[in-house]
Amino acid sequence: MWEEVEAALEKIRPALQADGGDVELVDVTEDGVVRVRLVGVCSSCPMAMMTLKNGIERVLKEEIPEIRAVEAV
Repeated sequence: MWEEVEAALEKIRPALQADGGDVELVDVTEDGVVRVRLVGVCSSCPMAMMTLKNGIERVLKEEIPEIRAVEAV
């Protein structure tokens, strides 16, 4: 599933990078939890949790139905 998550994140990255941020894949658990690290300006942005839940998590769940949640670490 790691490769599928990386491929889906590649679709999201251009939008994050356009604003000076990015996302790193840290872990994918067996029970469908994806752990990511927001970097660049995303790491300190007050809207980071909204980006995580309404952007990254939404896209990953659409692309990979087995994903249960996305968490920032």
